[in-house]
Amino acid sequence: MTGFTLDGFDPDCFVTATLAEDLGTAGDITAAAVIPAEARFTGVMDTRDEIVVAGLGLAEAFFRALDPEARITPLVEDGAWVSAHSELMRIEGRARALLTAERSALNTIQHLSGIATLTRAYVDAIAGTGAVLLDTRKTIPGLRRLEKYATRCGGAQNHRLGLWDAAMIKDNHVAVAGGITPAVERAVAAGIDRIIVEVDRIDQIEPAIDAGATHLLLDNMPPAMLREAVARVAGRVPTEASGGVRLDTVRAIAETGVTYVSVGRLTQSAPAADIGLDFTTV
Repeated sequence: MTGFTLDGFDPDCFVTATLAEDLGTAGDITAAAVIPAEARFTGVMDTRDEIVVAGLGLAEAFFRALDPEARITPLVEDGAWVSAHSELMRIEGRARALLTAERSALNTIQHLSGIATLTRAYVDAIAGTGAVLLDTRKTIPGLRRLEKYATRCGGAQNHRLGLWDAAMIKDNHVAVAGGITPAVERAVAAGIDRIIVEVDRIDQIEPAIDAGATHLLLDNMPPAMLREAVARVAGRVPTEASGGVRLDTVRAIAETGVTYVSVGRLTQSAPAADIGLDFTTV
């Protein structure tokens, strides 16, 4: 069992499946051939760059899965901003096991820390504006809970976790339903509490609110149009700027007065953090 816990996510299943993918039916043939069975290694996991750490406990779980008696000392916590060359974890145990688990552990923490680090950059960029950064559902299939955990480590709030926890009425829903008003009214009639409606024109705001929208997603609006939309809404429902938001544009968007800014790039385009694991024989 791993010590890493996350609602809606089974870390033991994830670790087992990931290791099975790497080991195949023959196992780690390199470690088995090259490393004596009795060999022991010590190792240090460190980062080459400044990062926000995410997934350290899950990385630890990979090593413990193959060497339950390994001595592992985490040196930081998830969510910590650390400088380049900082040590994240010290490890001592059976060399074959640690080498076999190395890539799976590093892949996980590199990916999640990359997301957390990019998220923090966006959070810092909008600091003081009053806007809140949101992630999106643009995640790698099967990794949504993990990736959304990483955005929280970076300081964002989670948007919808899936299709089940809020209605989001977008342009295609509106087209099929025959308009914003009937689409929203049907969601209200279905007893849905959270009804997010995407609008890309100012004249769509009043019909959406009048029909029962509880949140407006202002899609691909330039800053001047966002300001007008926020003024029209006048605080009646939260507003969310979305669509094509980049690090160099996010502050101007946040300064329009929107409640939220959502960014798909946090999980779609975050580069992996440069984290390594250097072993030294005991």
